[in-house]
Amino acid sequence: MNSKIDFINGKTYKSLMKMFMPLFAAMTLTMIYSMVDSLWAGNLLGEHGMSALTAGTAIVTILNSLAMGMGNGISVMVANLVGAGKKEKLPGAVATIVAASTVLSLMICIASELSVKPILTIMGTPQQVFADAALYLSLYLIGNTALFLYMQFTSIFRAFGDPSFQMKGMILTAIFNAILDPVFIRMYGLAGAAVVTVASEILCLVYAIFYYKKNKLFTMDFRKVNINDAETMFKLSIPTAIQSIMPALSSAIMISFITPFGIDAIAGFGVARNLELIMSMPTTGMCMAITAIVGQCVGAKRYDRAGDYLKAGLVLGGSLIAAISVLVIIFSGQLTALFGQGRGTAEVVAVFFKIISIGYVLYMLTSCIQGYLTGLGNPSMAMVLLVLYYVVIRIPAAVILRSVFGLHGIWFAFLLSHILAFIVATIMVQLLNKKHDTIRGPLYEGL
Repeated sequence: MNSKIDFINGKTYKSLMKMFMPLFAAMTLTMIYSMVDSLWAGNLLGEHGMSALTAGTAIVTILNSLAMGMGNGISVMVANLVGAGKKEKLPGAVATIVAASTVLSLMICIASELSVKPILTIMGTPQQVFADAALYLSLYLIGNTALFLYMQFTSIFRAFGDPSFQMKGMILTAIFNAILDPVFIRMYGLAGAAVVTVASEILCLVYAIFYYKKNKLFTMDFRKVNINDAETMFKLSIPTAIQSIMPALSSAIMISFITPFGIDAIAGFGVARNLELIMSMPTTGMCMAITAIVGQCVGAKRYDRAGDYLKAGLVLGGSLIAAISVLVIIFSGQLTALFGQGRGTAEVVAVFFKIISIGYVLYMLTSCIQGYLTGLGNPSMAMVLLVLYYVVIRIPAAVILRSVFGLHGIWFAFLLSHILAFIVATIMVQLLNKKHDTIRGPLYEGL
């Protein structure tokens, strides 16, 4: 039950790349998987289909983020045990995670199904797309339980230093979704996209079970399910879940601010959010990598190595996202055309990226720090950072700036939140390291 990558004694940049690259590939495939519905809906169903999908996927993104966020906490829990070499505790801990995740996912599914129409109403979803958005969501939620469990499996494998599982699973589902989506959308409209998504989510879980049985990287003993492991799981994963849903929740609130500006504005934000995935997926992958690696370092009581990985993540992540951001900003107009949208939507997208620009680099750096804080066992501190980022700063700024600059003011609120969140994150790490002396020298020494 050893880690597949030696994070303690291996070379920092090499070990980080071994962990990050498969996760980057997995996140890229996740991006493709997420964008397929939008690409086909936009081209086959026009602005109406894109607007309905945008309203529906706001809630979908929250649920996906919840699953992914809980997984980060679970990854820290398992990584601590792996790093500390406590093999005897792993079968019970993993079984507890799977059992608790199953019950929780069913509860979330039922509550979400009952809340579809009220949530869409609160978001101010236009009546002309309300019915399609509600039907898409109701169908999608059927498969959410399978996806939730799949994401917890990816977190467990990641804690053992195996990021390739997530990549392989997404290759399978991305191909499945890309092939069947246009067929079902032509037959059943937007509902067809939801049906294909449900099938692909179930396929993910089936693949996870087969992968587990074949690789035997760890074992599960359901006779050892216990309340102590459940408490540890929720203590770590609730703050990380809140962290993860903050961007999606903020985005859903932003949609309610954007809807008064019309269909082009809603469709434009939908396209922009899909293009943002090109930046957010590698950012999420780096955050996941740092969280799991630092978790193992903490288990081995090597806080100095944890600091080394943070510095490496800041350099690699910042450089990568800077290059990607430039390309997306330059070609945003051409990329918008892929979604079958008109000139009005393209103009919204172009201005969106011109205003935010440097914000994506700051987003990557903040996410690296977020992963570091979580891996150190301070998920509550990382949670506070994300609440400040997406709620305390962004939402009031959007309300104020919208009244001054209109739709562009909302985009300025995004940029402002990126800037202030990075400043706060840097201060948090400096104070934490000064208090606990977890890194030798200043945070940015040697960068």
